[in-house]
Amino acid sequence: MNKRLIRVAERRALLLAKIAGQREDLGRNIEVWGRPLTMVDRGLAALRFVAHHPAWILGSVFAPTALQPGRLGSWLRRGAAVFQLVGRLRSARSRG
Repeated sequence: MNKRLIRVAERRALLLAKIAGQREDLGRNIEVWGRPLTMVDRGLAALRFVAHHPAWILGSVFAPTALQPGRLGSWLRRGAAVFQLVGRLRSARSRG
């Protein structure tokens, strides 16, 4: 075999061993972040759900008014504020 090809094969084997070691190190480092990133992912999924289903927010805000009709005005103000906030979040998300 050509000496140059032998050197290339040796260099390739050395690089492959180095890559395997780096993968192991990366795997150990990423393992620590698994649980926190899972929680972040769940939080983002909840925010996406809320953004796509604002009626659920309004329904959950207005449901107690059925139990206490005397406080309807304050609940309506709160619901309007939440509705405006959701609208602002949606427009900010679509811009960025």
